[in-house]
Amino acid sequence: MAQIVCENLSLGYGGKTIVENLSFSVEAGMYLCIVGENGAGKSTLMKALLGLRPPLSGRVVFGDGLEKRDIGYLSQQTDVQKDFPASVREIVRSGFQGRMGFRPFYRREEKERAEKNMERMGIAALAGRCYRDLSGGQQQRVLLARALCATEKLLLLDEPVSGLDPAVTADMYRIIGEMHRSGVTIVMITHDVREALPAATHILRLGRRLFFGTRDGYWCAMKRAREDKEARSAWKS
Repeated sequence: MAQIVCENLSLGYGGKTIVENLSFSVEAGMYLCIVGENGAGKSTLMKALLGLRPPLSGRVVFGDGLEKRDIGYLSQQTDVQKDFPASVREIVRSGFQGRMGFRPFYRREEKERAEKNMERMGIAALAGRCYRDLSGGQQQRVLLARALCATEKLLLLDEPVSGLDPAVTADMYRIIGEMHRSGVTIVMITHDVREALPAATHILRLGRRLFFGTRDGYWCAMKRAREDKEARSAWKS
């Protein structure tokens, strides 16, 4: 069943349209990678899914009982965020704040779930450490644990391996794959096509050549596009 349906979306900002007439759906259990060149509208689309930037036209519809508060989000970090002076445990628990309303304290079950998510991410031993003293890979694990406290239904990940070395990148993809296999729907923006796509079930490509479909369909479409380009080049020569 579709958790998110995007109907005829046009996206942009500053009076500039970036994406036009985009329609696709995110089904429960999907692992969707969003790819495309810089400036194609990937982060703008992510913000539209979160309700942070309204579309110029079209609409985003939630289904399967999903609400905005059921979406976990891992954004690209700024330098200020990387230097945040809070403990790992405090940051992970803060994932519950979207559901707390005016309640000032965490419930026991929330604290227990935060501890389980830290264990799941392999950072339980870092719970008392200051976030800004961690490595980039450790910080991303903390943010994934925080996102899982917000929800275990759907995670939106914006370049989750940006700036990480190859070994840590591979580890992050392994963790994200484990979350997907446990039943979490994944929607991830990535430039790292070669490493990210093998685990994906579906691909959304933005830019001059739009595509939405299965991973295998994407590879076939890219192969045809490459063959067409080579044929045109041969004809011109």
